[in-house]
Amino acid sequence: MLTEAASYGGLFVAAFGAATILPFQSELIFVGLQLGSNLPIWALVVVASVGNTLGSVVNYALGAGLEHFRHRRWFPVTEAQLDRAQRWYAKWGIWSLLLSWAPLGDGFTVVAGIMRTPLWLFVLLVALAKTGRYIILAWLTAATLG
Repeated sequence: MLTEAASYGGLFVAAFGAATILPFQSELIFVGLQLGSNLPIWALVVVASVGNTLGSVVNYALGAGLEHFRHRRWFPVTEAQLDRAQRWYAKWGIWSLLLSWAPLGDGFTVVAGIMRTPLWLFVLLVALAKTGRYIILAWLTAATLG
């Protein structure tokens, strides 16, 4: 059996990777640890949430770095489109970060970096969304599989 540190470390790495553009899945590891270990559920939620949120911060940084190339010919949108998107995002888009837990949510976190969302607000909304997802996953697992 894995040690506690290895279990938490593996969950952290999987959750971190799942939040980036890499093809990871943390839910299977989370549920496996919930059902197959004596680790406290609250600790699994905390480790997975922190890892997943930090992975989203990597996406944010990628977006912020990508924005520096906005004047390059190969940049995927025009200056006018980017300005319009930034105005829309400033008004409504930050709330899309509450969907950062969803399959396409990684894209929202990259866009947040491009749009220069204040980092504190980004982390707050993403952490809320990611933590909520793991709490619901833990509850559904317990309710369904005992």
